[in-house]
Amino acid sequence: MAEDAREWQYDVDEVGDDAEEAATDRTPIEPESVDIENAVFVAVGALATVLVFVVATL
Repeated sequence: MAEDAREWQYDVDEVGDDAEEAATDRTPIEPESVDIENAVFVAVGALATVLVFVVATL
């Protein structure tokens, strides 16, 4: 095995009893308003995906 593959992935403060306390200190993620540009981008992407599936089944 490579030497870097055997190294620890997590620090000591990320696991164990202290990890639960650290996880509760995080602030919740708040949703933001939807931009029209982003909504149109998602809608066009979804429509293009459906179109690809429809054309592929014909």
